[in-house]
Amino acid sequence: MTTRVRVAVGGRAPAVLAVAVWMALAAGWLGQPATMNAAQQGRPPSATALETLHVQGAVHVIAGGGANVVVQVGPVGTVVVDPGSASSSAAVLEAIGRLSKTPIRFIVNTHAHEDHVGANDAVAASGAGIGARAVATVGSGQIGRPDIIAHASVLDVMSGQETRFPVGSWPTSTYNLDEKAVFVNGEAIQIVHQPAAHTDGDSLVFFRRSDVIAAGDLYSTETYPVIDVDHGGSIAGVVAGLNRLLALAVSGEKVEGGTMIVPGHGRISDEADLVEYRDMVTIVRDRVRNLAGRGMTLAQVQAARPTLEYDGLYGSAPGWSAQQFVEAVYRTSTSTSGPSAP
Repeated sequence: MTTRVRVAVGGRAPAVLAVAVWMALAAGWLGQPATMNAAQQGRPPSATALETLHVQGAVHVIAGGGANVVVQVGPVGTVVVDPGSASSSAAVLEAIGRLSKTPIRFIVNTHAHEDHVGANDAVAASGAGIGARAVATVGSGQIGRPDIIAHASVLDVMSGQETRFPVGSWPTSTYNLDEKAVFVNGEAIQIVHQPAAHTDGDSLVFFRRSDVIAAGDLYSTETYPVIDVDHGGSIAGVVAGLNRLLALAVSGEKVEGGTMIVPGHGRISDEADLVEYRDMVTIVRDRVRNLAGRGMTLAQVQAARPTLEYDGLYGSAPGWSAQQFVEAVYRTSTSTSGPSAP
């Protein structure tokens, strides 16, 4: 996989310098194909060689625990977004402990895939809730535990009979509206629902004072968007979600830095990186729509290779190929499901 680095003439914003340091320190990890959905690959995610980087403000990222684990630290307590896979929980907890000695107060899940939520139970068991809400977690007895926040669709999936998530890992605080907000460590945190995108329960997590967005699997620097069609994902929702991310993000000087976006997998990005990715996804969507509109079958569209010039960047990740991406785009762009997108 090829990694591109832009150099800004006249200096970099501090956050972009952090990105460069991150890329140098984590070259062994970032240069590898994305872990993404380990179940699709038929292997458990690795729990070794975690890397930790300060993003900016109060926010850090821990990489290598199945997915990018985003951590906000402060005097009130710690907030964890997507604590990673079950097999990585001990290593992730150790890494969080090195960042802060305050208890974990909130866990936020961006969606319901195991590489993001598998460690929920272990991480929640190590934390402590705030006030009277910190008791009576179902299946865990009368003990103080942090809230696990997610969209209601995530609870539906994790508590469904087809899944094997333990009760202690289920979300305890869900929302059904467009967004939910909490205020922790002097910072507003907006949790924004993006319908029918990667799944039907995706959330973007915006740390407003730190100016960092945890994007979950709506965005990856290592693969084409993974569209979980069986759980409500669609290409229209992915494009709408990427546009929503761009509406929240603000670029820094010389179009470098500014709002930092942490993808579900891959390197920390800024607005310019996200624009390139959004444009790629939109171009591929439009090509597939055009070919399908001519009456081509899925096999014919795949044979036309509408992703050709992007395959060197995004087409080599195990578990999610260019052909699978084209199939998901074809299936969801030729149906009437999912939100409209430009």
